[in-house]
Amino acid sequence: MSSTQPLRVVIVIGSTRDGRLAPTVGTWFTGQAAAHAPDTHFDVIDLADLDLPDTHPAWGHEHTTPQAELAARIDAADAYVIVTPEYNHSFPGHLKHFIDLHHTEWKAKPVGFVSYGGVAGGLRAVEQLRLVFAELHCTTVRDGVSFHKAHDGLFTEGGPAHDEQGAAGAAKVMLDQLDWWARALRTARAETPYG
Repeated sequence: MSSTQPLRVVIVIGSTRDGRLAPTVGTWFTGQAAAHAPDTHFDVIDLADLDLPDTHPAWGHEHTTPQAELAARIDAADAYVIVTPEYNHSFPGHLKHFIDLHHTEWKAKPVGFVSYGGVAGGLRAVEQLRLVFAELHCTTVRDGVSFHKAHDGLFTEGGPAHDEQGAAGAAKVMLDQLDWWARALRTARAETPYG
């Protein structure tokens, strides 16, 4: 695959809570990403739209057709961005369940994070997700986007009401890092398939 071929990035909206802010944050970020990298294909997976199985299939068990289609979308991606709130100093259980339902699809690809929450801006959730994705053989990019006190009028329907320039700048930095790692790892996977 050519290093100049457009990237495929899956954006995961990681909250399913009633009254969630996740779609607003996700829509804002997707707009930033599309403006920054117009040639990149962005595939948004909103966990609230999925009918995930309650239990994990046994090792080696085939996915059902809807799950196989979802796995194929994850597998086709060159990189991922996880949009997550922070619940009780961690990430949502539905997000962990979604991640755990897939295994090899994630391997040797980069992951970026957009988080939101209270005073910590979701960063505790991100730090724990870094451990999860390390176990899945992913590279997490250093910089991310984080919104502190996100529920205190920070967002309008169109995105952040304040500090738009700072948030957009953070998104650009993260997307630049994600792009570099996605291209480097895509080339590496093509030349030397990951073990």
